[in-house]
Amino acid sequence: MLGGFATIGRIPELKRRIGTSLLLLAVYRIGVHIPTPYINTHALEAYFNAAKGTLLGLFDMFSGGALSHFSVFALGIMPYISSSIILQLLTVVIPTLEKLSKEGEAGRKKITQYTRYGTVILSCIQGFGIAVGLESQHAPGDVPLVLMSGWGFRLITVLTLTAGTAFIMWLGEQITERGIGNGISLIIFAGIVAGIPNALISTARLVQAGEMSIFILTGLAVMMLAVVAFIIFMERGQRRIPVQYAKRVVGRRVYGGQNTHIPLKINASGVIPPIFASSIIMFPATVANFIKVPWVQSVSQALSPGHWAYVALYVGFIIFFCFFYTAIVFNPVDVAENMKKYGGFIPGIRPGRPTSEYLDKVLSRITLGGALYISAVCVLPTLLIQRFGVPFYFGGTALLIVIGVAMDTLSQIEAHMLSRHYEGFLKSGRLKGRR
Repeated sequence: MLGGFATIGRIPELKRRIGTSLLLLAVYRIGVHIPTPYINTHALEAYFNAAKGTLLGLFDMFSGGALSHFSVFALGIMPYISSSIILQLLTVVIPTLEKLSKEGEAGRKKITQYTRYGTVILSCIQGFGIAVGLESQHAPGDVPLVLMSGWGFRLITVLTLTAGTAFIMWLGEQITERGIGNGISLIIFAGIVAGIPNALISTARLVQAGEMSIFILTGLAVMMLAVVAFIIFMERGQRRIPVQYAKRVVGRRVYGGQNTHIPLKINASGVIPPIFASSIIMFPATVANFIKVPWVQSVSQALSPGHWAYVALYVGFIIFFCFFYTAIVFNPVDVAENMKKYGGFIPGIRPGRPTSEYLDKVLSRITLGGALYISAVCVLPTLLIQRFGVPFYFGGTALLIVIGVAMDTLSQIEAHMLSRHYEGFLKSGRLKGRR
């Protein structure tokens, strides 16, 4: 594999693409430390330390710490992701959008444009909500978070945060077009990875202080490697349904007669289920920071990480969204109809409705396995913090994103190397991404 990385320097275009991606990611990380006007940064940091385990903490993780610093990139790329998810869901229920999605490149560009408009609208709404919420909040010691309240602060905050999100969206598109890998995914990846040094430093301090033994630290390191290997194995796992196409004679030519397969992924929904589940579960905890009502505080405590109600609802929502999102991205009826149209069939299964029922049955079984796998990985951080006092979140949505993005990016780099007659990272076989 080291020889494969050394080969990158011999391919000028690939070297230029990787350099462009790293440069644009560096610009993003610089912007994370540029604060929004009229914010008491020290009070805000103390406020976020007291609000860990809420939806604000989840958003801060995806923004790479930009929200806790309330920088110009405080909203991160989450409005774009939310807009993309909303467009995907609307594509299923709105015939016009469904027609656009089937029009090829032109339809895809139109949907991308709608996604950009939705990103700006969501950024304005979220920016205004955050500005109003911060005006009424105080850090421990009754220190106000905002130095100047009023409509001037709200307007400046909305404009600043919306412009920052739009700029991040542009950076992601430039990375995808001119760099290597998926730009939006790499921006989230960079934000999550940026928190690793602080986690390692905190762990080293615990070991030095005697609060964590070397034996426990070694056991955690071995377990981490095992979890990473397990996630890679599961993300590449798929059930291949064999498909045969009958021969067709058109004039003097014979078409078809080939054997292929339908790859059904174990985790077809990616990281969407844990993101949605985390947002729903952490919503009461976030509301509790703004509404000081006794029953709201009780619900917030019951749904805090580590409580049995939190774990049960979290797993339940993950399983639900796994099935829900998989049903959106894969339609057995459409697949069966297309196979029947072009003369394809699954050996031993009649074309048409029996084929769609068979695909639905197989997909339901492997989706259940994928949902349980995601649930186990996402519950892991809570167990580590409770049992071993780990000072950082290892596992969950962050780990799924980091490993998935790394696999996809390395797979694209290897594809560039192989297209120019170089060997890949592995001498035997190819490095496969999630797709």
